[in-house]
Amino acid sequence: MALTVVFDLDGTLVDTAPDLIETLNVVFAREQLPFVDYAEARNMIGGGARKMIEAGLKLQGHAGRPGDVERMFAAFLDYYSAHVADRSQPFPGLDAALDTLQAQGCRFAVCTNKLEELSRQLLHVLRLTHRFDAICGPDTFRIPKPDPEILIRTIEAANGHPRRAVMVGDSGTDIATARAAGIPIVAVDFGYSETPVAELKPDRLISHFDQLAAAVMELAPKLS
Repeated sequence: MALTVVFDLDGTLVDTAPDLIETLNVVFAREQLPFVDYAEARNMIGGGARKMIEAGLKLQGHAGRPGDVERMFAAFLDYYSAHVADRSQPFPGLDAALDTLQAQGCRFAVCTNKLEELSRQLLHVLRLTHRFDAICGPDTFRIPKPDPEILIRTIEAANGHPRRAVMVGDSGTDIATARAAGIPIVAVDFGYSETPVAELKPDRLISHFDQLAAAVMELAPKLS
C-alpha cells in the first residue's frame, strides 16, 4: 500500500502569515482596536481564524464577548477570502520535495484547521490543488485538530491507511494530533509554533523541504 503523507497547511506547506496577519489587523482596525504585532500574531496561527481572533483580543487585554468574536470572525472570513494569496507563497523546496516523494510512490493529503473552502481556494491560486488526493479542514468532518479523528478521516479520504501514513506539521497541535492517532510526525522548524518544535520531540525535524523525503523515508520502514 502506498504511503500517505499528510500535511498541515499554514506554516507547513505555505507561508500564509502575511495575508492572515493583515486580515486580522484590518478586522481589528474596524473595531477600533490596536494592531497586533507581526511577530506575536505569527504564533497565533494554526488553530483557525476564530482562535487567532481570540488570541489577539486576549493579547490586548480584551475579553471578547461571543457575539463580538463571531462578528469579527465573519468579517475576517469575508476579507481573507478576497486576499487569500496576495502575498502567501509555498515554502522553498516544496515542489521538488513532492516530486521526489511522488516518484517513490507516495500520495498526499492536507489536514488543516483552515476551513476547507479557504484551503482549496488558496491551493488553487498557488496551483497546488492537483497535488493532493484529499484536502480537509475542521468543517469537513466537523472535527478540528488536535482531535486525531480528523487526521484518520483525511487519510481515508485520500484512499490511504493510517498504518501507512506520516504527518508533516509545524506546531504542537500537529504533533499532538499525530501522536493521538499513532502516526509518526515530521516537524518543520520554519512554521508558526510559539514553542520551538524541537522541544516537542517530533519523530523527525527538518529545516528545509529538501530534507523532507529523507525524513519520511526514514520513518516508512517502521510502519506496518
